[in-house]
Amino acid sequence: MDGAIKAVADRLKGLREIMDVSVEEAARVCGLTPEQYAAYETGDIDIPVGVLHSMAKEYNFELTTLISGNEPHMKSYFLTKKGKGLSVDRRSDYKYQSLAFGFANRKADPFIVTITPEETKEIHFNSHPGHEFNYMIEGSMKIVVDGKEMQLDEGDSLYFDATKQHGMQALNNAPARFLAIII
Repeated sequence: MDGAIKAVADRLKGLREIMDVSVEEAARVCGLTPEQYAAYETGDIDIPVGVLHSMAKEYNFELTTLISGNEPHMKSYFLTKKGKGLSVDRRSDYKYQSLAFGFANRKADPFIVTITPEETKEIHFNSHPGHEFNYMIEGSMKIVVDGKEMQLDEGDSLYFDATKQHGMQALNNAPARFLAIII
């Protein structure tokens, strides 16, 4: 996983430098301090998907390019078969599977996210520009948004302002799977 984090960090830094964007400007776009942003570019710590999404949206490049190093090409549609999404296993507590990675110029990024009780005993919070929609597919999870704790069970959904600190925790000693759409 460390190699994958480093590769994403290198692509993020390279794209920022090619576009002649300062660390301070990139940090502002992501809602971070320059020190926090610079730490992500070292590759020593994981980069939240929200940070990558913010940079991709602001500077008009594909999130897929940052995550995988490949450029999406589809413009009319993109089909993702069950279990065949692009795996984005960069964090130990969240397993992401990108569902629209091959569609160019998309307006939102849908992911299937799996969290486990072992990996989410402690909730790790993050925030990013835009909005987020979560729909529970399987299991239950506690989600905290801006200090408000809620429980989502199968079939429940939540739409929220992603600039607010948020984090998730699997409940009932079982994994939880949900659809997350970052807008």
